[in-house]
Amino acid sequence: MTNRRRRDAAPPRRHSPRHSPRQITPRTHWLLLSVLAVTLSAALLLQGYTHHMFGITSDDVTGDRGSNRTVPGQVVHGGPVIANAATSPHTARAKARTIALTFDDGPDPVWTPRILDVLRRNHVHATFFVVGTQVVAHPELVRRIIADGNQVGIHTFTHPDLARLAPWQRSLELRETQLAVAGAAGVTTALLRPPYSSENDALSDADWSVVKQAGAAGYVTVLTTRDAEDWQRPGVDRIVAHATPHGRAGQIVLMHDAGGDRAQTVAALEVLVPRLKAQGFRFATVGDAVGMTEPVRPAGLRDHLQGLALIWMLRGGDWIVRLLGVLMYAAGAISVLRAVVVLIAARRHRRLRAGRRGRSWGPPVTEPVSVIVPAYNESAGIEAAVRSLLASDHPVEVIVVDDGSTDGTADLVESLRLPGVRVIRQRNAGKPAALNTGLAAATCDLVVMVDGDTVFEADTVRTLVQPFADPRVGAVSGNAKVVNRGGLLGRWQHIEYVVGFNLDRRLFDLAECMPTVPGAVGAFRRRALLDLGGVSDVTLAEDTDLTMALCRAGWRVVYEEGAKAWTEAPASLNALWRQRYRWCYGTLQAMWKHRGALVQRGAAGKLGRRGLVYLLLFQVLLPLLAPVVDVFAVYGLVFLDPARVIGLWLAFLLLQLVMGLYAFRLDGERPGPLWSLPLQQFVYRQLMYLVVIQSVFTAVSGSRLRWQRMERYGSLQAPPGAEAPRGDTTPQEPPRFPPPAPYAPLAHPAPHGGPPPPAPHDGFRQPMPHETTQWY
Repeated sequence: MTNRRRRDAAPPRRHSPRHSPRQITPRTHWLLLSVLAVTLSAALLLQGYTHHMFGITSDDVTGDRGSNRTVPGQVVHGGPVIANAATSPHTARAKARTIALTFDDGPDPVWTPRILDVLRRNHVHATFFVVGTQVVAHPELVRRIIADGNQVGIHTFTHPDLARLAPWQRSLELRETQLAVAGAAGVTTALLRPPYSSENDALSDADWSVVKQAGAAGYVTVLTTRDAEDWQRPGVDRIVAHATPHGRAGQIVLMHDAGGDRAQTVAALEVLVPRLKAQGFRFATVGDAVGMTEPVRPAGLRDHLQGLALIWMLRGGDWIVRLLGVLMYAAGAISVLRAVVVLIAARRHRRLRAGRRGRSWGPPVTEPVSVIVPAYNESAGIEAAVRSLLASDHPVEVIVVDDGSTDGTADLVESLRLPGVRVIRQRNAGKPAALNTGLAAATCDLVVMVDGDTVFEADTVRTLVQPFADPRVGAVSGNAKVVNRGGLLGRWQHIEYVVGFNLDRRLFDLAECMPTVPGAVGAFRRRALLDLGGVSDVTLAEDTDLTMALCRAGWRVVYEEGAKAWTEAPASLNALWRQRYRWCYGTLQAMWKHRGALVQRGAAGKLGRRGLVYLLLFQVLLPLLAPVVDVFAVYGLVFLDPARVIGLWLAFLLLQLVMGLYAFRLDGERPGPLWSLPLQQFVYRQLMYLVVIQSVFTAVSGSRLRWQRMERYGSLQAPPGAEAPRGDTTPQEPPRFPPPAPYAPLAHPAPHGGPPPPAPHDGFRQPMPHETTQWY
């Protein structure tokens, strides 16, 4: 008797984390997340600007460039090198019989090294006008250019037509290119060649404004006297002919070492340089050709460090964009995979249930049920909840456990004087303790647990307990529905309950790995709960923890979609955040607690390798990837192809709509609320993945989360016929429930080959010292 009493006594109260004095509310991670968000945004903006902002081609800048009335005559008819353009412009020409080869648009990892090899073999030097983005991508080539004795000039950062940019953008283009060169090679240069420039007489008024602004910043603009036209790839002979000077005058020759296939340029150099040398021409850099003094100088430490920072930021941005692209495709693949899996599973589940309707689970379950209602400050909805339970078409006893309410919840229930309702009062100890108290007081072998903000339909209890005809079933999940569906927030939660939760439960039922029997509507074998030691309070998701423990113990947990319960959902974003934060954090706790199921066999292995993996993929990793999708979508709208981004978003929305229509059909719901599905993507979805991020940070940091109780709104109503006269204060005889009989060994084998049946129990009937038990 002693052993049995110890085994059946109320489970000892553990030190609940929700009441722990060491609770910590994490704040630092939001600061870290904000810093990461700002840094990521800055990197993406810079990367987008440098790679995708300007799409100007040579075709866009050919033709009439406008008037040149403001261009000084000495510039139009002067040399190609223009200095002091902002004050007193003067020009310079290359010395006689001197050729200054210049190469634009590089450095390129394929063609620049080949051109450098040709120059080195022929012992000549040239000037390379580099593009900032190319410098960032290939800084080692800039260092090689200078190490070989060549000069560098800047050719802007993103190769735009400077004449079409605002003055601040021009300055940014020049400054960033200069910093890139300083960071890559430790030098600065005074040489500038504006993109799409040519000879002096082609300067327009807009071009001259660019030259003047550059002159004011200390740059010397270098134009050309001969264009090899290698960018057109006309053939080696034509390139050589265009680059060959007529007469003895010095020339500045325009060629390219990037921007496409430059094989003809390399081949033309092999012919051009020896030929011109044989004709008595010498080759020099632009600075040497016109007699400039040190146009390229060592960079200061500050410019060098800033340049290095710019290079690493831009290269990091490139990696981030690649990573975001990979993660976005991963998120898309996971989303499509989930949609396909749950839709196939839901269809299969429906067919199985339709085929079972004729046979049911076995003989009808008619034995009475103990309904436990844990309540803390539930006065707004407790009356409707209790009356709905009494209106059940199945015999029930209702046990309301008041967990130290301060709003008169227990007094309200007692004042109703409803038959078959028992009120137990206890000091506030948390929901698991209240459930264990109710479990100790229950007199039936089947137990239904229901939240105090939930209303049952008349057939809910009867439908919910029918699967217990199968002796392998240890728990049954019902179908929780949102009662307060008014407004966008209510509709969004209604959609989530029908599409998200219920589709997943059908999949879990089919795969025999149900991770959660919701606290709003769930039924259990009392013996199975006693074997586990009652409801644990070591996590904040006691329903998930309990369900996983039952699965690991070998019991099957099923979903009964016909057992409907109507529950209040949060009516404000703040309340929704608190509720989902607790749910998510508690689920993470339960997953970690039961991680051993991953390597177990039988029912526990199904939970681990099916249920836990599914939760990890679709309720943790996928929400963590969701911000990537949003960030990349915004990036694509601004810098990439908006039509493609919008098309992908519409395809994703269509997939969700298909899932929604099918889920609503399965649940017998009208699809009207699905019109708000597009709006859900802009507020509700972000809130949900921020909850997951917050929960993961909290879990990783080892912080503890305080219990988050949801505000009640009193939107519940008792079903018709559940009313009792309020003025009658005469106590009524409660329904007679037989005392719980000792459990006999089961006639069937242990579920799934698990451990043998437990020893008999005496009914868990000893009242707690702090309880006040009354019957009405």
